Amino acid sequence: MKPVFTLIVLLIALISCNNNNTSKNIVTQVNKQDSIVVKNFFNTALTNGQSYQWLDYLSNEIGGRLSGSPESATAILWGEQLMRDLNFDKVWLQDVMVPHWFRGEKEEASFTFNNTKYDVAICALGGSIATPTEGITAEVIEVQSLEEVESLGEKLRGKIVFFNRPFDDTNIQTFKAYGGCVDQRYAGAMTCGKFGAIAAIVRSITSSIDDYPHTGAMSYGDIAENEKVPTAAISTKAANLLSEKLKEDPTLEFYFKQSCSTLPDEPSYNVIGELTGSEFSDKIITVGGHLDSWDLGDGSHDDGAGIVQSMEVLRLFMLNGIKPKHTIRCVLFINEENGLRGGKKYADEAKAKNENHIAALESDSGGFTPRGFTFDTSNENANLFLSWKPLLAPYGLNEIEEGHGGADIGPLKSETISLFGYKPDSQRYFDYHHAATDTFDKVNKRELELGAASMASLVYLLDTYLN
Repeated sequence: MKPVFTLIVLLIALISCNNNNTSKNIVTQVNKQDSIVVKNFFNTALTNGQSYQWLDYLSNEIGGRLSGSPESATAILWGEQLMRDLNFDKVWLQDVMVPHWFRGEKEEASFTFNNTKYDVAICALGGSIATPTEGITAEVIEVQSLEEVESLGEKLRGKIVFFNRPFDDTNIQTFKAYGGCVDQRYAGAMTCGKFGAIAAIVRSITSSIDDYPHTGAMSYGDIAENEKVPTAAISTKAANLLSEKLKEDPTLEFYFKQSCSTLPDEPSYNVIGELTGSEFSDKIITVGGHLDSWDLGDGSHDDGAGIVQSMEVLRLFMLNGIKPKHTIRCVLFINEENGLRGGKKYADEAKAKNENHIAALESDSGGFTPRGFTFDTSNENANLFLSWKPLLAPYGLNEIEEGHGGADIGPLKSETISLFGYKPDSQRYFDYHHAATDTFDKVNKRELELGAASMASLVYLLDTYLN
């Protein structure tokens, strides 16, 4: 019996060894195929990409696309037709009611110091009310935080509150620097209005020192109508000048005038197109950005780049003959800038239809040189994603780390979905963010195309390895 037992053990060991070798061969073969596909994505994007041409049309022919505007409606029709021309398997519009805020006439602002009048650059913040027709003139109190406003309380009555906390230039992660001062833009007016202040002006959230004010969303929260005050962004150069003169004369008066208004909500749409999965058509991987933009520039970096890159992902799959196993869906979300209603509607409808979203990728950080991806997922999947670093690193995608996925895909968050944010170099992004300088000429063709290929590579790996 002993020789027979020994023979059985040897046979089991041999079979196990062969299986292990087979597994190793499969892993090697898969990795080799992955590298070929990724390389082909980059080659195709760099030699036959269309994202830059699409962005040229979106930016220069349509322009800024604030929700509810005629330009927004034109962009929706353009996106739908482009997806149909690209022969995506399915293309449709998803109804969304969006806010409609209108800037009105160009804003005016000035102050006088030692008999010299200084005209300064401002722009109304999105959602603000207008000043009286004749404008507002009052003394200014400079503050650095919402907490300081609370501490001053009634001392603010009848004054213009000047929020002047700067962008932290020492923070290498510029999105963290942005997050460190954006509260004064969003909540400044609601915080000071309850103490009798008559207006608020907010330093533009950028590290650039120039005369381009940066707009963005603000909120009144649930304060009473009589506590709502007009609020505007002031350029960083003007903010520095005003702060300097206030130190010499704390009683100087500031004047500004804006004629913005909030109109009734408008019907609008998310634009959706997809490639149907060959094996798991009921499991969805979403890639997208937001179609709306602020109205001062043409929204090339925020977020025209993300829109065209997302459509290019599906086109790169098609050009390279890759039939995805899962359904790959491209979504051009509406109303990210001042309401997030497109992202919320997409998630609500996905839930109502019991759709199974296993991953989502958002591009909303500009069209600069690729650096990597952030992800929000389970520990098990995190280890999988981190294992892709060696494959992606040769393309500059070295930063694959835990972090925020994106505003529009955030409402999809669940225990089973993996959320990703495309991460390009961020050092120049806030030079242009929400300003008149966010224009097509600031986008580099090669950088934009590298981003599209990077996103396609990630979507391919997700399609290949996620269940």
